[in-house]
Parts: sequence; C-alpha cells; structure tokens
Amino acid sequence: MMKGEDSEEVEIDLRDSSESDEFDNGEEPQTLWRAPPALEDEENIHTSTLVEISDTKPLLNVRDPRGINDCLKVTFEDVIAEPVSVRSGDRVWIWSNALFEVSRVWIYRIVTVLLAIPTSIISGLLFAILSCFHIWMVGPCIQCMFIGTRWLQSLWNIVLDIIVRPFLTSAGRCCGGFSIHLAKE
Repeated sequence: MMKGEDSEEVEIDLRDSSESDEFDNGEEPQTLWRAPPALEDEENIHTSTLVEISDTKPLLNVRDPRGINDCLKVTFEDVIAEPVSVRSGDRVWIWSNALFEVSRVWIYRIVTVLLAIPTSIISGLLFAILSCFHIWMVGPCIQCMFIGTRWLQSLWNIVLDIIVRPFLTSAGRCCGGFSIHLAKE
C-alpha cells in the first residue's frame, strides 16, 4: 500500500450471538461483516436482501438490454389515427387514448401474472433437464466416440498428409506464377 492512501479497516465479529454481555450502553449491534456501500451503490440500496445475495440479479430498469422486443413498442398513435378530414370529438379522442393505454397496461399485467410464472418455471425446468442431459449423457458419449475413433483420426491425417496436401501445394505453386495487374483506363 502506498503512503498517503486512505484505507478502511473492516472488523469481523466472530463472537457467539448468544453471549449476554453484548452492548452495555443499549445500542443496537452493528453488522461488521458488511462493507459500507459505495457512493454509486447508495441509490440502489432499496433492493431487497435476496436480490443483493443472488448471483442471478434481474435487471429491473433495463428489461430488454438486447432489444429483442423492439417491435412491441406500440402506442395509441401507432394503432388508431384519424385523418384531418374526419375527426371525432376531443373528449372521445382523449378518453379513447386513456382507455387504450390503461387497458393495454393492465391486461398485459394480468396476463403476465397468469402466464409468466408458469412459463418461467417450465422453461427453467426444461433448460435444467437439457443441461443435465448434455453434461451427463451427450458429453461423455461424444468423448467415448472420440476415444473409439482415434485410429480413424490418425488415418484421416495420414490421407491428408500423403494425398491432399501435396496436390494442393502443387496447385498453389502452379497458380502462384500468375499475376494480375489492374489498371484504370
């Protein structure tokens, strides 16, 4: 550590929590194992403890970081549009816009509650089964096949070295004598 740098020491309390001489002055015990949040982390301090511990922390603000569903950004003006020559009343237009937005949002939320949780459980189960099958069945079978066909790999390398490589090397040297010059006229 260089001189002049500020360093914070973190103290870890390894005492048993059942000890009776905890704090004589009546203060609440402070968790010493948790480092204080950095300045940029203070704005995200409202997240739950489960999300802080999890290594699969979901993106709460950016839910489509790769732009997979850009085609679903539908607004009222994308669906309903009145030409200048034919117009409904202003109140009808305002109420239609409000009802469109409210119904779109709430129906999406209701359908999401009904379908998202079962779909995510089924997808997680499917990917877990496929991962397990690939790790414990497909991978070992492929390795056994490679071990069993090692002689075929050696034979193929010999065929390539004896027949194919000399032929292609000769063709390359024959064609290497040609030169093409491009000139603008």
